Amino acid sequence: MAEPLEFTVGKLLERRAWHLAVAESCTGGLIAHTLTNVSGSSNYFLGGVTAYANEAKQRLLGVRRETIEQHGAVSQETVFEMAQGVRHALGAEVGLSVSGIAGPSGGTPDKPIGTVWIGLSAEDTMRAWCFHFHGDRLQVKQGAAQKALRLLVEYLSD
Repeated sequence: MAEPLEFTVGKLLERRAWHLAVAESCTGGLIAHTLTNVSGSSNYFLGGVTAYANEAKQRLLGVRRETIEQHGAVSQETVFEMAQGVRHALGAEVGLSVSGIAGPSGGTPDKPIGTVWIGLSAEDTMRAWCFHFHGDRLQVKQGAAQKALRLLVEYLSD
């Protein structure tokens, strides 16, 4: 059986002597919860911001109002700004962000329920991915959190 992602993330961050900060919207702190289930995670995990409301994204993470107005809270542009904002706010080498529509309401034809954007910011890169998760609200949140950790492992393994 494969090692849980949260352990792999920790080993990879410690190998680089890097620190992680997360900015979560639709996952509601689930990524931070998962990471802190590992004893000693304070060695590499600085913390997270659960910025559910657009105002919190702006005030705590520095997401520009214009970004949300032009692209929406669930967009590549917003997760870029969230990841970069949390990385700078907490002084981390890497920032990870998630914003999406967990449902059962809130979906649109362009952004149906289950649409999730994941962003990653580091000194050498800015990356974003869009996914469409299926299931109920909790399944979308869990799927997004696990996918974000998988993408972080892929980045750290390069």
